Amino acid sequence: MGENPIVGQLVAIACGGAVGALGRFGIQHWLAPIYSGRFPLAILVTNSIGSLLIGLAYVLIEERGILPASWRPFLIVGLLGAFTTFSTFSLDSIRLVEQGEWLMALGNVFSNVFVSLLGVSVGLYIGRWL
Repeated sequence: MGENPIVGQLVAIACGGAVGALGRFGIQHWLAPIYSGRFPLAILVTNSIGSLLIGLAYVLIEERGILPASWRPFLIVGLLGAFTTFSTFSLDSIRLVEQGEWLMALGNVFSNVFVSLLGVSVGLYIGRWL
């Protein structure tokens, strides 16, 4: 009897998700003593790093075939899916609006979207350059 490929993918996603969530937690705790401002910097840093890495992983798996396609569930769906924090970013943005911090909320939205798009672009560029 052969292994069910869906089960293998689910295990890979779950393992990657655990690593990604721990990585996000680590960045938040690493930045906490350095930065205590109202702006959600840890989420911006996490989204930026994750965006760069997902661009690079995409090229290495899908375009270059340097990494096997079987790594996609672990790396892209699991690890980077759990590592990036777009839902947390959204909650932080709405909470800033609710607190009357409209300018801070707009800065948060612009920074996360722009820097994340830039990160994916840089990741794609690096992957294609390698």
